[in-house]
Amino acid sequence: MSDPAYGIARHVGVGYEEALSMVREALKEQGFGVLTEIDVKKTMKEKLDVDFKPYVILGACNPPLAHQALTAEPDIGLLLPCNVVVYEEGPAAAMVEAIAPLAALGVVGNPGLDQVAEQAQARLTAALDAVAARAGA
Repeated sequence: MSDPAYGIARHVGVGYEEALSMVREALKEQGFGVLTEIDVKKTMKEKLDVDFKPYVILGACNPPLAHQALTAEPDIGLLLPCNVVVYEEGPAAAMVEAIAPLAALGVVGNPGLDQVAEQAQARLTAALDAVAARAGA
């Protein structure tokens, strides 16, 4: 599978829980904190009584990059934080994905965001590449 136009994706050969832990650590290493966490499986069960695979959406933020983006374009908060998802593909397989900041911030059309988007994308790509490398993918 190639990366979607709006994201960065990596298949990893570890289970969901291990992948989630590895993603958290890799994001931290790249200067991101997790501001929000949505447990999609739990929410689907509670709200719709539907069983869904283990799936989490993390709202990741790199404070210096967020500050730069908000300074260049105050309304950019509509596109922040950077979403990162982890979901189960099988007993020993997971998918880790992150929004592609170049695609997301590119819709704004503000050249002042280009450098911020490039830095954020490089850091998110490095985080996901680190998870894939550690998982032996």
